[in-house]
Amino acid sequence: RIVSLFPSLLALHPVLRYAAGAVCKSTARLDGKTVLITGANTGIGKETALDLAVRGARVIMACRDVEKGEEAAASIRAVYSEAKVEVRELDLADTCSIRAFAQKFLREVNHLHILINNAGVMMCPYTKTIDGFEMHIGVNHLGHFLLTYLLIGLLKRSAPARVVVVSSLAHNFGWIRFHDLHSQGSYNSGLAYCQSKLANVLFARELARRRRDRVSWHAFLSVGHIGFNKK
Repeated sequence: RIVSLFPSLLALHPVLRYAAGAVCKSTARLDGKTVLITGANTGIGKETALDLAVRGARVIMACRDVEKGEEAAASIRAVYSEAKVEVRELDLADTCSIRAFAQKFLREVNHLHILINNAGVMMCPYTKTIDGFEMHIGVNHLGHFLLTYLLIGLLKRSAPARVVVVSSLAHNFGWIRFHDLHSQGSYNSGLAYCQSKLANVLFARELARRRRDRVSWHAFLSVGHIGFNKK
């Protein structure tokens, strides 16, 4: 988005150019692959859904607001008429919604080759999830942690498969406040966001360590991903 709106500014400002990251030049096809993307109705999630749909993947867009999700899916089909995109309801701020989503997904979808944990909240006022977690850590990390746990069996059965955890440069400024994980003692929206983004990176790394016999993991400035390969 920054690249498209401010190309001249990027050329002049090395910090913005660094933050924008590299341009993907891969021409890989994903025909026959199934992809699940959380928060795919806007921003990075929507652009990712479009790109992977153009590559031939079946893209399942997991969105809290189904109506906005359907609008996003329609806009993707308008760009690429052959896009195989579908919308399913998922509220990462509610563990009951996550479990219900996973149960239905496992009944109806036979393979999952790519799980992209993308959805997130950023610097919102102090609020809690349905289960009482501070919103940043609850949605950005704990919600995706549970979703991945519930779907990991299907990912392994679909190998080679991959989990992508979308983080942020903000993880560099975060630390895990084990003494006050849910910011009940004090709250700073920026620090809460940074903590959740660091948790994303640590989650990806630890998952890779625990599955080292079948997993390769790579961390970039904004994304960690774990690959599941057949033995």
